[in-house]
Amino acid sequence: MAVNLYFIGTAGSGKTTLTKEFKLWMDRQGYQAVIVNLDPGAESLPYEPDIDIRDWVSLSAVMEEYGLGPNGAQIACADMIAMNALEIKKVMDEFECHYFLIDTPGQMELFTFRRASRELVRTLGDRSLITFLFDPIISKHPNGFVSLFLLAGSSQFRFDVPFFPVISKADMLSDKDIENIQKWGEDHWELDTALRDEGTTETQIGLELVKGIQNLGLQQKIPAISASEPFGLEEIYTAVQDSFFGGDDLEA
Repeated sequence: MAVNLYFIGTAGSGKTTLTKEFKLWMDRQGYQAVIVNLDPGAESLPYEPDIDIRDWVSLSAVMEEYGLGPNGAQIACADMIAMNALEIKKVMDEFECHYFLIDTPGQMELFTFRRASRELVRTLGDRSLITFLFDPIISKHPNGFVSLFLLAGSSQFRFDVPFFPVISKADMLSDKDIENIQKWGEDHWELDTALRDEGTTETQIGLELVKGIQNLGLQQKIPAISASEPFGLEEIYTAVQDSFFGGDDLEA
């Protein structure tokens, strides 16, 4: 039975590029992966999707048919995608593969915070894992990191499936930036100190949020990966194998 691997993150965090590069990485290892595009508004993609939501739901068509602007049409599309979940699952069942690589909409709130998306994930299969991408530019500042950590925690809470955060586009960061982000992810005292040192007007709010992160036990290692170099992609593979196959490698 294949694993559904969802890529989620804020706009510009690199979901689509990572989807493409992880597919190429899987190919090089001799593993079978199928790409599923769930973004109905994608105008161009750097890969050829094997399953494309635009065959069922198109943002431009919804805008024209219902007289909606881009934002309203995106919301309508999110619900329409879920309405087609059984048909999408039927098509997925026709493939024999190890992983389905699922590229989600650029505006993560359209996927993460709508009940329809929870039903979609359940319908497409129980064996699912979310890879949450920490944007490198946002996350290298303590306040930005806290904001993304909360979004990551919200995504984990909303879907209740195995969850794996990564620092995306890590080639854009210095070694020191990566070291800081990874410390903040694992040690709330390091994050607390960094917020105090930053000393912005939002510091007190950030400190209270850090307490919440600590109480919820959300701290964990956040590997650094890059789709453009590439490096670190095996970390995602290892997370999936550890979650569902006891750490065993796939058979090519």
